[in-house]
Amino acid sequence: MTLKECKKEEKADREFQKKFKFDGDICVLTQMMVDPAATEKRGGGKNLPLRRGEILDVIQFTNEEQILCRNSQRR
Repeated sequence: MTLKECKKEEKADREFQKKFKFDGDICVLTQMMVDPAATEKRGGGKNLPLRRGEILDVIQFTNEEQILCRNSQRR
C-alpha cells in the first residue's frame, strides 16, 4: 500500500467516525454478501446503496434490523 493510499484510507475512516459518531478504531467483525436476488436500493442520508452480490464489511451490529457496514469504496 502506498503512502497516498494509506492517507486516503485514514481520511475515509475519520469521515466515517465523524458521520456515525463512532468512537475508537474501526474493526471489521465479518464480511457479508448482499443477496444476489435482492433488488438494488439507492442510498440516502446514512443508508448505504446496495448492489446485488456486493461484499460488505460489518463493523457493528446496531440492532436486529440494522448493521453498520462499509462497502469496497469505504463508504
